[in-house]
Amino acid sequence: MRVYGNLQSGNCLKVKLLLSLLSIDHEWIHVNILDGETKTAEYLARFPNGKIPAVELNDGRTLCESNAILGYFSDQTPLLPSNNYSKAKVYEWLFFEQYSHEPFIAVARFIQKYLGMPQERAAEYQSLQAGGHKALQIMEAQLTQSQYLVGDELTIADISLYAYTHVAHEGGFDLATYPKIQQWCRRIQAMPGYVGMD
Repeated sequence: MRVYGNLQSGNCLKVKLLLSLLSIDHEWIHVNILDGETKTAEYLARFPNGKIPAVELNDGRTLCESNAILGYFSDQTPLLPSNNYSKAKVYEWLFFEQYSHEPFIAVARFIQKYLGMPQERAAEYQSLQAGGHKALQIMEAQLTQSQYLVGDELTIADISLYAYTHVAHEGGFDLATYPKIQQWCRRIQAMPGYVGMD
C-alpha cells in the first residue's frame, strides 16, 4: 500500500498518525505540493482531485480526502465506535473539523508559516482569527466533560482535530488559553506509536 503525502500538512499527519497507531504497514511517498507535484499528469491520472493525502491500496484502488481515509482504516477498530450514536458523534466532529476548524486554523497557519504573511493576505489572516477561536472554544468545552472528543477513549475524531490544533500557534492561535486542549494534546502525544510532523 502506498500513501502519498507531506508531513508538514495536518491533513497528511492524520493519516500517518492513524496508520502508525494501528501498526498498518505502508510505503510513505513524500509529495511536495509547493513544487506542483500533485499537478503532474501522472499524479492526476491516479488522483484526479490533485490533492494529498492520497492512498493507493494493494489492489490498485484509491482513496482521497483525509477524513474518509481515517474512516476506512479505523473501521472495526477501537478508534471508530461500533455504537451508532457514538459513531455519529465521531463523524459530527469530522465534519466540524472540515467546515468549522480547518478553514480557519489551517489557512491562517498557511498564510503565516508558509507564505510569510504577505501584505495582500494580512486582512484575510486577521479575519480567520475569530472563527479559529470559536472552534477551539467548542473543543475546550467538550474536553472539560470528557478525556477525548467522544467519551474517554481515543477515536479518529481526536486524530483528525489534533492534526491542525497542536500547531494552531503557527497560525496565531495561542493555546495557552485552552488548558484542556493542551492536556488532550499531551495525551495523544503519549500514545504508543505516536508520530508527529516533520
